[in-house]
Amino acid sequence: MSRLLTLENVSFAYDRRRVVRDLSFSIDEGDYLAIIGENGSGKTTLLRGLLGLKEPVSGTITRSEALKAYRIGYLPQQIPEQRDFPATVREIVLSGRLNRHGFVSFYTKEDRREADRAMERLALEPLQKRSFRELSGGQRQRVLLARAMVASSGLLLLDEPVAGLDPIVSHDFYRLIRELNEDGVTIVMVSHDIHCVTKNSDHVLHLGYGHYYFGTTEAYMESELVASYLPGEERGHA
Repeated sequence: MSRLLTLENVSFAYDRRRVVRDLSFSIDEGDYLAIIGENGSGKTTLLRGLLGLKEPVSGTITRSEALKAYRIGYLPQQIPEQRDFPATVREIVLSGRLNRHGFVSFYTKEDRREADRAMERLALEPLQKRSFRELSGGQRQRVLLARAMVASSGLLLLDEPVAGLDPIVSHDFYRLIRELNEDGVTIVMVSHDIHCVTKNSDHVLHLGYGHYYFGTTEAYMESELVASYLPGEERGHA
């Protein structure tokens, strides 16, 4: 099993205030890491740091060779502007390959094959000619997940991917993520959904104010930190 990312005593700041302090953990191929924590604890800031979009104020981040080439798939939180994006499903999925071409804007046959595979994997083929703005919330998230898949070399970072979706659609989306992980895709997901954490992830990173927990999901469920997210009765049956 290969090491993808290693953080050693890493701190990040937001608006000149340190929101993540002295964080040390690693991510291996095939991991499913759930990141949870209170609002303002630095979850999204950390994801931006893992992507290389934000530099730490201290500490070091070591990336594998594949990740140094920016081959990470990223599904950010939904914003209203996404809903009106004037492009077809296929165009959006293909755009995930642009990070491999620098200033060259044409797509290769391999790019198109990868887009086809992702759309087939997420049952998007019947929608590929539809306008993104015409889709439901769940369909849009599947399209953006497919885009992230074709951008990546096996690592997906997901920031609250089911926010605003109804429970049935959310359940289906979590199922897709679990199946991708079972197929070997490494998952790092920010989520407030403790049930997703306990049923799907194998590791948990809990960010608090001035402290953090990193370890297996099983050990996390026996820790004191979980009490603020899951009532004791539910915790005992998780």
